[in-house]
Amino acid sequence: MNIFSIYLEKIKEFIIDLEKHEQIKISDNLNNLAIELTPKDLQGDISCNAALILSKTNNKKPKDIAEFLKTHLIIKFSEFKNIFIAEPGFLNIEFKDDFWHKFLTDLLNLKEKYGSNSYKKNSYNVEFVSANPTGPLHVGHCRGSILGDVIANLLIFNGNAVTKEYYVNDLGKQIKKFTLSVYYRIIEILHNKEFPKNVDDLYPGENVADIAKKIIDKKLISEFNNFDKIYEKLREISIKESLELIKVNLNSLGIQHDHFVFESQLYKNNEIQDTVEKLKKKDLIYYGKIAAPKYKEEKNWKERKQLLFKSTLYGDDKDRPLQKNDTSWTYFAGDLAYHNNKIDRKFDILINVLGADHTGYIKRINAGVEALSNKKTKLSCKVSQLVKLIKDGKPFKMSKRKGDYITVEDLINEVGRDPVRFIMLSRSNDVELDFDFKKVTEKTKDNPVYYVQYCYARICSVFRNINKDLNEEINFDIKKFHINSYERQIIKKLSEWPKCISISSQRMEPHRIPVYLYELSSLFHSYWNLGKDDFSFRFISDNKPTSLTKLIILKCISYVIKSGMNLIGVNTPNKM
Repeated sequence: MNIFSIYLEKIKEFIIDLEKHEQIKISDNLNNLAIELTPKDLQGDISCNAALILSKTNNKKPKDIAEFLKTHLIIKFSEFKNIFIAEPGFLNIEFKDDFWHKFLTDLLNLKEKYGSNSYKKNSYNVEFVSANPTGPLHVGHCRGSILGDVIANLLIFNGNAVTKEYYVNDLGKQIKKFTLSVYYRIIEILHNKEFPKNVDDLYPGENVADIAKKIIDKKLISEFNNFDKIYEKLREISIKESLELIKVNLNSLGIQHDHFVFESQLYKNNEIQDTVEKLKKKDLIYYGKIAAPKYKEEKNWKERKQLLFKSTLYGDDKDRPLQKNDTSWTYFAGDLAYHNNKIDRKFDILINVLGADHTGYIKRINAGVEALSNKKTKLSCKVSQLVKLIKDGKPFKMSKRKGDYITVEDLINEVGRDPVRFIMLSRSNDVELDFDFKKVTEKTKDNPVYYVQYCYARICSVFRNINKDLNEEINFDIKKFHINSYERQIIKKLSEWPKCISISSQRMEPHRIPVYLYELSSLFHSYWNLGKDDFSFRFISDNKPTSLTKLIILKCISYVIKSGMNLIGVNTPNKM
């Protein structure tokens, strides 16, 4: 039901047919043919640029081509009521009312499924969050978490098979420091020894103390005399408990993952060695020297031969090391093994949602996936930029926990889940976002989540007042179907929903959804307010509908609002 893609193909076929009959010459750029909504201040419903792209090839002015096409289009398409030519040669097509009648009828039948697209289905792995399991999720993780979740929701809505995945980095120096922090908290509780303040990079937060208490209460380890002796067991237990806290944080955001992959398991299964061997067989590994990393001082850098992956063959800036000085594997080697694990699971497309600090990592991991899959598996990386919290016009910090970050729990407790999810999606992921506490809690047009929710609640109130269920079927006769210019604008906006879904999915840009929902809600509220002064614009009178057409339009708006809010994980209350 994407009228834009439908008529793009129809008009393209129409032009090709004209060329076959030698009535027009087709330009090389017919792929630039586009169908858009006609601008609000111009006549027509949809606009086509055919005359502009055919003008040069046919050596005629765009307006002359437009006049020619207009004559033939009106004959070809009976649903076209009129075609207006706008400068410099756009074809602005107006549909007959019965076209929109059928459109609304089809939308009503589809209900909240309206908008899903039928292009080729794929299997996707969407990896997101993947925060180190050393503490609760903070605001820095929040935006990326929601971004990944909604990308997955969009893909599922369009009928794709999707696995939502979390990669757990449960090895390395930070994990050892975390485990040591838990150990010190246990000793503090059992022997009243103060948590050390002179040891660098420990985790002093309350979450560590909570984990320590659980380990003691559950008697998961019998004695704590020797850290090195109990390290492995304590690490596993500490990670498990910390991950449970993260899952609680995610659940408070309305997020659940299908699959968790542990770095330690890759080591146990020898998957890193196997991946390196796979690259070796492809002649993509060699021993060579690399320049000092940017974060290293040249004087402290000792140049040596290292095991390197030929990532420059696949577009990377330089070849990447796979082993450290002590011959242990680099983080990158482990990441290659993890992505090889995904490739082995036969996903068509891999999607990684990364934090702002991982931008420089994209080229090398793309190179790895291309090499390991022989360019058969596509990897797409989306970077979630930083979030600035603003309260009373100033940067805001409010964590009750010891530390320098604001937790997801803090944020949700302050404003609620709905504003968090909606606002975190309201701008493109590749630009920084200001989260203004005042704006997201006020009941005005300036608060977009309230504005959209209020639109749905108002529609529900109409149906309550006429004692009808919102989902109750309503039949309406084409003979009684008449729409005014304001209703036409709303219907045209409703027709854009499948296009919004399509672009949001294909480009992985879910911020388009809250933007669209706000625009649709704005059209509705403006129309609602007209009824305050003009009876003809009112939806009900004396608890009766003023017209079935208006009720139908309201139902259609409600289905789109409900569908869109479900996709982004935001509630649609019936009353506000």
